[in-house]
Amino acid sequence: MPKRTTHTYSSEDAAPDGPDSDLFVYYCKHCGSHVLITDTQLQKLPKRKTDKAYVLDKKKHLARLNISEAGKVLLKRGEGKLEKQYRMNCITCGLFVCYRSEEDLEVASFIYVLDGALSTVAAETNPQDAPVPPCISQLDGGLVQVAIEVEDRAQRSAITRVNADDVRVTIAAPAARGEANNELLEFMGKVLGLRLSQMTLQRGWNNKSKLLVVSMCMTGSVCMCLNLCKFTIWI
Repeated sequence: MPKRTTHTYSSEDAAPDGPDSDLFVYYCKHCGSHVLITDTQLQKLPKRKTDKAYVLDKKKHLARLNISEAGKVLLKRGEGKLEKQYRMNCITCGLFVCYRSEEDLEVASFIYVLDGALSTVAAETNPQDAPVPPCISQLDGGLVQVAIEVEDRAQRSAITRVNADDVRVTIAAPAARGEANNELLEFMGKVLGLRLSQMTLQRGWNNKSKLLVVSMCMTGSVCMCLNLCKFTIWI
């Protein structure tokens, strides 16, 4: 189990009184649990070019996190370049929400918040009843549709992110001759516990944005979402 790390906010951490003293509370966009308190709006922060994550500079802004540690991963960034990430998940649902480059959270200079992972709206229901993100939708006839964004030629096959728009999947195989599509179906079958005959690529055979339709039998989109969120910590 990943180590839980809770950072609480106190009055001693508050910014000075004045027009710039507003605090912003951010919640997991999937389950609505509290994740971050800061003194700036995420939308006003710069973004990384690689994954569009918001760059929160801890030297300039308050950053109080309520997260669970998800461990270190290595991502392939270009030819011969590896990026080290120490990932942080929502405590309640386990969704990957932010990361840092240093192992020690206290000395980390920057917190990278995934685009689309957090919201200013708090949960109004029990987190266990959290809505399924729009990228996963229930169809008639016991079918579930999943919007997927694929990155081929990665270090290994993995689910790196689940947000409102899509499920981000890295695939080790190249896109040529349909190899990436075949590996995607095999990998998703392992993640969801499905046979290849239960999955079809409805759209996106020749591009990165794909639409996967699966037959879940007695299992619905909520169970699928929980499985996908669970696997986002692995790379």
